[in-house]
Amino acid sequence: MPKIISVNNENNDFQKFEVIKKNRNKRHKYKEFFVEGVRNINEAINNNWDIRAYLYSPQKPLSNWGKNILAQSNAEIHYELQANLMEKISDKEDTSELIAIVAIPEDDFSRIPVSEKMLIVVFDRPSNRGNLGSIIRSCDALGCQGLIMTGHAVDLYDPETIRATMGSFFNVPTIRISSPNEVKNWADSLRQTYPELQIVGTSATGSEEIYYCDFSKPTILLVGNETQGLSHFYKDICDRMINIPMYGSASSFNVACATSIMLYEVSRQRQLGY
Repeated sequence: MPKIISVNNENNDFQKFEVIKKNRNKRHKYKEFFVEGVRNINEAINNNWDIRAYLYSPQKPLSNWGKNILAQSNAEIHYELQANLMEKISDKEDTSELIAIVAIPEDDFSRIPVSEKMLIVVFDRPSNRGNLGSIIRSCDALGCQGLIMTGHAVDLYDPETIRATMGSFFNVPTIRISSPNEVKNWADSLRQTYPELQIVGTSATGSEEIYYCDFSKPTILLVGNETQGLSHFYKDICDRMINIPMYGSASSFNVACATSIMLYEVSRQRQLGY
């Protein structure tokens, strides 16, 4: 049974919730992050994420959904917050009835499943939480097995990133790797088992239109930073560089939009058996 702790003022427990929500460094110190929203919490549960605690207010009647979550909870602690504290910690206009505190898993390549049909996205130095969240959502919708972030980037576990994924965050293994060279070494090791593995870079100036690329092969798709594109290192390790043809006056797509188009082309080819 979870331990029940009442929080009646802005004590140490409440201050910890606030820093997990707002402070990137503290999130990673405590190895916990803040999850709000029915869909996000449901997906975290359905995918067996380690939920450490739930926050709720006994002064606000819980829905049947909330009651069932708490009744079946495996969390260590249930925190009962005063209504004003729950309102303060919640990001929702209509205060959330439940908030989950979830453990941050290790960043390890082993979390990403690989196979002859693998499709993995590497996002180089993402600088916008909304774009990162949208790309994770597209990865989930279009059959991608995982996403790898590299370099100096926004925080994967920022509440805005989680919110932008609309629950997909908990379905798509996503890891943070500091060095692009680690990704290269990992890809090299995969080629020992999957010799057809291709590394495909994406750029508005790529030399080949997307529909000429054979995506029936196992693929690592490289996506560049919103402003600077792919690093020179990543461009050098690509087997091919592709672009999305554009016919209007716009010079480029938003990175989340472009990634969705590319993932859709991969899905289209594979569904049609190309």
